[in-house]
Amino acid sequence: MTVRSAGPDDVAAIAALELEAFPDDAWTPEYLQVAIDGKMPTVRILVAEDATGKVVGHALVSVVYEIAELQRIATAEQQRRRGIGGALLAASVDLARSEGADRLLLEVRENNVAAIEFYHRAGFVEIDRRERYYRDGATGLVLAMELPGSTATSG
Repeated sequence: MTVRSAGPDDVAAIAALELEAFPDDAWTPEYLQVAIDGKMPTVRILVAEDATGKVVGHALVSVVYEIAELQRIATAEQQRRRGIGGALLAASVDLARSEGADRLLLEVRENNVAAIEFYHRAGFVEIDRRERYYRDGATGLVLAMELPGSTATSG
């Protein structure tokens, strides 16, 4: 498996994963295309591909100065529990550091126990709760990871 920056040829595969993982809140192919084309200057999209070159996961990271946000991370359902999410998360952390962020944030549904455990194992800690954060009224947990070793410079 390889993790790399997404390119224009990845839009359809990412859009399909978006619909699978986030059926009520998927990014559209058009929105993904704009991001991949660099017209959303803070957004980066990473993809994980298997040995055959098939996209089996993706992550969207936004970096604004010293703060990065993992906007979403998804793995194809039939590919879960194979280390793809961990590889995407590690690449997202590396990307955030390389772009100068000293902290990585994310939101996760408070009832998504598997995801919360995944993020806690990676070093994230809960810093806040957002009541009724999701469209269906679910509470979101805000998790953060400090990024020592960032290339950020003080100004």
